[in-house]
Amino acid sequence: MTQIGVKDISIGNDKPFVLIAGLNVLEEEKTILEVISRCKQSAKSLDIPYIFKASYDKANRSSFDSYRGPGPKKGLEILFELKKEFDVPVISDIHSPAEAEMASEVLDIIQIPAFLSRQTDLIKAACETSLPLNIKKGQF
Repeated sequence: MTQIGVKDISIGNDKPFVLIAGLNVLEEEKTILEVISRCKQSAKSLDIPYIFKASYDKANRSSFDSYRGPGPKKGLEILFELKKEFDVPVISDIHSPAEAEMASEVLDIIQIPAFLSRQTDLIKAACETSLPLNIKKGQF
C-alpha cells in the first residue's frame, strides 16, 4: 500500500483516519484561533491525528468583491505561526509555480485546487518541493 508521512502521521488507505480540517480561507485572528483550537481538541479527544487546512488565497471567486484571503506572503506567515503555536502540520493551496518554493518553507502538504489540477507547470513545481501533494479532482 502507498502511504505518505507528514511529521509523525502516516497517511494511506490502510492507515487510521486523519482529520484535515480548518477554514476555507484564512480570516480574522479570533476565528482562526477558535477553529484550530476546537479542531485540535476534537481530534485529541477522539485520538486521531490532525492537520490544519486553510487557504491564504482563494483565487477562484466568482466576484471581484469577494474576500480572497491575506495572500501568499502574509498567509504563509500566519500558517507558520499557527504551526509553531499549535504544533500541527499545515496544508494550503498554491496557485502558481512561483508560490511552490515559498510555500514549501512553511507547508507540510501542498494542495492543488481542482481548477488548477491540469496545470503542468504548477504540478511540476509542486513536485520539485518534495512535499506530499493533495491534488483536488478537477470537474472537467
